[in-house]
Order: sequence, then C-alpha cells, then structure tokens
Amino acid sequence: MGSRQVSNAQQHPAVGSAAGTAALAAVLGADVLERYGLPRRITVAGLGVSGISAASALAGLGASVTVVDNGDGDAHRAKAAVLAELGIEARLGHLPDGARAGETLPEGTELVVTSPGWSPDSPLFAAAAAAGVDVVGDVEIAWRLRDAGVALRAARAAAEPGQAGPTAAAGAPQDRPAPAAAAEWLAITGTNGKTTTTQMLASMLRAAGLRTAAVGNIGTPIIDVVLGDQEYDVLAVELSSYQLHWAPSLRAHSAAVLNLAPDHLDWHGSMEAYAADKGRIYEGNTVACVYNAADSWTEKLVEDADVVEGCRAIGFTLGAPGPSMLGVVDGILVDRAFVQNRQKNAQELAEVADVNPPAPHNIANALAAAALARAFGVEPRAVRDGLRDFRPDAHRISHVAEVGGVTYIDDSKATNTHAAEASLAAYEPIVWIAGGLAKGATFDELVRKSAKRLRGVVLIGADRALIRDALARHAPDVPVVDLDRTDTEAMLAAVREAAHLAEPGDTVLLAPACASMDMFANYSRRGDAFADAVRELAAGQSA
Repeated sequence: MGSRQVSNAQQHPAVGSAAGTAALAAVLGADVLERYGLPRRITVAGLGVSGISAASALAGLGASVTVVDNGDGDAHRAKAAVLAELGIEARLGHLPDGARAGETLPEGTELVVTSPGWSPDSPLFAAAAAAGVDVVGDVEIAWRLRDAGVALRAARAAAEPGQAGPTAAAGAPQDRPAPAAAAEWLAITGTNGKTTTTQMLASMLRAAGLRTAAVGNIGTPIIDVVLGDQEYDVLAVELSSYQLHWAPSLRAHSAAVLNLAPDHLDWHGSMEAYAADKGRIYEGNTVACVYNAADSWTEKLVEDADVVEGCRAIGFTLGAPGPSMLGVVDGILVDRAFVQNRQKNAQELAEVADVNPPAPHNIANALAAAALARAFGVEPRAVRDGLRDFRPDAHRISHVAEVGGVTYIDDSKATNTHAAEASLAAYEPIVWIAGGLAKGATFDELVRKSAKRLRGVVLIGADRALIRDALARHAPDVPVVDLDRTDTEAMLAAVREAAHLAEPGDTVLLAPACASMDMFANYSRRGDAFADAVRELAAGQSA
C-alpha cells in the first residue's frame, strides 16, 4: 500500500497522545500486556476515532498492532501514515491478492479489537472465530486497562521532577489526594436519552465535588481517558448496544437502561438480541441496577442479570414512586430508594422546574441520572445543583425562536420513532416536521399515539411516504404537506409550510423520527438548517 507521510502525529489527537504512553510502558514491566489479559499480536478493525485510540494505546503498551480497514481514500492513508510513525501497520482497501483488508485476518493475530459499528457477521470476525481468536471492543480494552492507567499516572508522576502526583480533573478540588484505585464506572444505555442522561449525571457528580468526565459513546474514547493524565474518582459512561456487545467482562458499579424500542435491528438481528446486548450493562453490577418502571423490557433485563450479592434494583417513574424507586410528587423529584426507612420516607431531590427542558422524557432522564448519582453516594443538594447547572446539547428539544406567537423547537436528534414519540408528547398543538431515512421503521403506533396533538404535518425526506400513509390511516383529518424535494432550500420550504399551518400558541416541532443522511450529512446539519430557516422566517416577518 502506498501512502504519503504526515509530518506531525499531533495532527491526529487520538494518535498523538500515544507517544507518552509508549515512553512509560517500560516502567510497567515487560509483562504489562499479560498482566492485563492482553496478547502481543493484536488486530484492530477500523480507522475511526475508537480504532485509532485502541491501536495507539495498545502499541504504546508494547503490542504488535495491525489495523485493517476496507477504506483507502486520502483520509485513510493520512491516518495510516501517522500510525506508521508509531510502528503500527495499517492495511487498507484491497490486498495484493485481491482480498479486502477489512475482511482478512492478519496471520498470527491473537486478539481482534473492533470499532463499535462493525457488524457481528463481518467476514473478519468469522475468520477470527474459525481461528479461535476472540473479538472485543474498545470498551473492553479500556475496562481491562483501568489499573494500568493508575500505574501509568504514577509512573508519569515519578518520572517528572517536581510533579507531586497525577493531574486533577478540571474543576476538581486541588488539595484532594489521587485515588489509590481506578475510577468506578456508572454506566448508561438505552434506545434514547443516553447522552443527555450521561451529561446530567456528570453534572451531578461535579456538583458533589467529585472528579469525573462523561465518556464512551458520548464522543471521548474511553481508552484515552483511562490511560490519560487526569485522575478521576468516577466516570459517567455512555454505552451503545454495539459497544456492550463487544465488552464481555465489563462490571460497572451501577448501571441504567433508560428505555428500549426497536432500533439497529439490522445489526443485532432481532429485538431480543438487541435487548440482550443492552442488558449486558447490568452484568456484575455491585450497587444498583436502574430500570424504567414504565418499560417492561428494562425491568426484565434487571431480573435476568447476574449481579453481585446485595446489588439492588432501583426503578424510576414519572408518577409517585414506591419503595426502592425515584419519581415525581407534586412537581418534586423524590427519592425513596437511598433513604432510611424507605417504606415510609422520601427525600426531596429537586423540582421539575430544575430540569432543562422539563419535558416528560427529559424528567425521566433526570431521574435515571439521579438514581445513579445517589447510588454513588451523592447528596440531594448536589443532584439539584447538577440539574440546575446542566445545559443540553444542541438539537435536543432546543428552543429556536418564537415567531408570530408560534414556538419553533429543534429536536433533530429524534432519529427514531421512540424519540419522536417522546418529543411529540411534550407539546400541544403541534405542526410536525418529519421524515428522512426510516431505517426499516414503521410509523403507525407513533401516529396513532400522537394524532390528537397534531395541527398539521410537513413531510420531507426519502421515506416520507411511510409517514404519510400512517397519517392517512390514523389521522386522516390532519392537514399534510408532502415536500418532494431534497435541495438545499428544502428545509426553508418546510419551515414556511409549517408556519402557514400553525396558529398562535402552537409549536412547530422538528422531530423527524428518521435518520438524516438522505438530505444532510448528519442530524446536526439538519437541525442547523431548521434553525437557519426559522431565523430567516423571523427576519422576513420583522422586515
């Protein structure tokens, strides 16, 4: 494979940090990989963010690493050239014998580390199974290397004159001693709400004065955090079903499954397999398994989990909670799980008004985050302060503007029917902008549940006919505008059509219930286009 050289590894942060790890690997001893359950010859599948993170970390610890990927474009070659500077071989595109690199197991491989999105039926994994080689993901590697991270930080401190100890996380008390053990993991998964809940949890932990970070599927590769310079007391870990599938030894302090609805079934094969992978998050929990009392799937996963003796099942509900649950009473978030005499007592945690925004599904997210925080010993005041400090990411039920008495809400992150249903339940009356790539979803149940809230509907995207047909069956009297266009002005047209349908007091809600890639690079670009269109609408009305 030909490749051009990239002059500076720091152009790729996930790679550039490996040099420090490599410099200290000798301090940990020649048997460092063996001590942490890792072999010497490792193949990493994928040149994405998590793949680069795993490859550079493992090479830094002394493994012989080969990265394989079917891609062979300029971006792939640039990354491969940087990895080569670290002694990592990358096999891209087609091999000399015509086979695809990402489907061919390199000779001598003792372990395959996969990027999360690679399908379980990949030819590479079939070859690994035939050779008796295990396949794991980057989360599994991070879990195995937790104690290695503690040792590396101690080695860095000893190697740097005047360095008193490991670096404290930003915002943490500076006089606090570094922990003697690896940070605990509080883990979160679910079909929807994972990122918001993880960020809420991290905010509560910070409010309690704990050194923490929101990591995992949320964007920061967890290996980089585990082996990084900063010391943490506890990590808020967002995990996808893909990541959980490839993390067999993960054992969290406490974990939550927020909800389950059909998603990624093309990857998992069935709803049962999807749920089983989500349920892995509960395996070996030591303190609490948090479930959604309104979602029987999540409760069943807790019942089936093999946990440490004494680990408790903790429910959350939007209604009044029973013992060992968190819930809502008269606009107050209350805890009847982590209190004395929970049969009779409850602890006030926060007001519903402290949740931003206070939509029902976001209140559920807050309750799940609070349950995990309380399981870790966080005091009620820190739960409240963490919620008050929390600011949601863009494109998650974000208020854009009010124009002509109509409120415009961007929930472009609602990329499946379950998320869209939660978003639609938060407002009334609604002019709904929906459509995109359905990913095999059906829309009858969503439309049937939401029909009474709809003032009108504007449909966009490749699979809008599926939603249109569901509307004809379950909401035949609701006006529908079907936009058959995918050009750059399509969203502006959708917003203008929605404005014509809306009346003062209504909400125009972008909650597409579909993926965005038919028209936009990602859901963020779709949300940006919506916000830009609303601002143009507002400018036109004020002119």
